[in-house]
Amino acid sequence: MTTIKNTVLLMVLLPCSIAFADVDADVMHLQERWAEVNYQLESNLQESAFEQLIAEANSVTTEYNDSAAAWIWSGIIKSTYAGVKGGLGALSMVKEAKADLETAMAINPDALDGSAYTSLGTLYYSVPGWPIAFGNDERAEELLLQALTLNPDGIDPNYFYGSYLASEKRYDEARQYLQKAQQAPARPDRPVADAGRQQEISELLSEIANK
Repeated sequence: MTTIKNTVLLMVLLPCSIAFADVDADVMHLQERWAEVNYQLESNLQESAFEQLIAEANSVTTEYNDSAAAWIWSGIIKSTYAGVKGGLGALSMVKEAKADLETAMAINPDALDGSAYTSLGTLYYSVPGWPIAFGNDERAEELLLQALTLNPDGIDPNYFYGSYLASEKRYDEARQYLQKAQQAPARPDRPVADAGRQQEISELLSEIANK
């Protein structure tokens, strides 16, 4: 009887385990491809590559609509594409990114070490305010600080909070967070992203060196 119960339990749990494996693999693909497109492709190839990646992200969130990680990466991809595209034409994509990140936070705000807070906070200080868009510096800082409470030593929350502080001309504070981002532990599964981010950190530190 015990053997039969164990077999039934295994049959119940196995599809769930496979589903988790599938979503993890799909999210990893989005993450790796984003780094390649963002940091390794020339600008004339980036836009079409991001459009294809957005289609893939939409498929992943449709299939795994209860996965906070999938929604986070969909939001990151769309917001990065909006930055590449630029101009008022990018606003609709920015709004989609915001909606994706808010969906992720509704599912699990702490997913991926609070990456939804980091990405949404960055959107809030990067886009124009009302009536054009939803930009709000106070809300941005609130979200970015929340990200830091969840991942105080991470490269991304320290970089983006440092970038926010620089945009506010709080250069001494910005320098502290950017230097902390430089010292963040390497992520063995994200070498391309780490290399690209470290380059961005160095460039921003150079920009504020004489401020």
